[in-house]
Amino acid sequence: MPSPMMPAFTTRRRLRALALAVALLLPAGAWVDQAWADEVRVVSSGGFAEAYKELAPAFEKATGHTLVAGWGPSMGTTVDAVPQRLARGEPIDVVIMVGYALGKLVDAGQAESRTDLANSGIGVVVRQGAPVPDVSSIEGLKAALLAAPSIAYSDSASGVYIQNEMFRKLGIEDQVRGKARMIPAEPVGGVVARGDAALGFQQISELKPIQGITLVGPLPPGAQQNTVFSAGVLTNAPHKEAARALVRFLSAPEAAEAIRRSGMEPIPAK
Repeated sequence: MPSPMMPAFTTRRRLRALALAVALLLPAGAWVDQAWADEVRVVSSGGFAEAYKELAPAFEKATGHTLVAGWGPSMGTTVDAVPQRLARGEPIDVVIMVGYALGKLVDAGQAESRTDLANSGIGVVVRQGAPVPDVSSIEGLKAALLAAPSIAYSDSASGVYIQNEMFRKLGIEDQVRGKARMIPAEPVGGVVARGDAALGFQQISELKPIQGITLVGPLPPGAQQNTVFSAGVLTNAPHKEAARALVRFLSAPEAAEAIRRSGMEPIPAK
């Protein structure tokens, strides 16, 4: 019979292994020197949040740096959205966000580069205890959308796709217009959990941590769209070397399992 201490032991062992991986990625002479250690400010989209929360302690343990995380969508006009933070001049070192949105920051000279970290698919949820529709096929998904009294989707990449492309692709744009809405600045899973929407759509990695919902499954082939999450060091980052070390670590093979556990597929570093 497994020991009740096994999960904690496994977590500590995983943390030590990740910390060693960080050490191997650091520049020579950079190992845990408190005079060199910085407070690295990171803003991450919710899609990568769970993987980041698992990986961050190993980076801090190995480097002596302190990571200060903020959360916000990759696009949009809500106060925490990355574009709004940049417009206010917040001191940010690293952004983790939708890849094409980061690419635009690179093109505009606001970020040094784009490092792709993970592919994330869109999931479908209902409130815990509610009937679970079959969304394993296009026809099943279409029927579930038409039958649902209310539909919610995010204000980031997945929701933009659902609103602007998926409904039209399924031929039900007019039928769902009055009952489907984009949710700003809040996890869609939370909206469904409290009964404010019958059917919810968001990145699977953002739905998995939410209590009170049932993950019905991913969107079926033909309706699914994967979103790439990427990391980048901002051009005016106050702590560039530490920021670059963090991006190298998040894209290293040793980070892959944490990314998978969060519901995404890691993208191998090039």
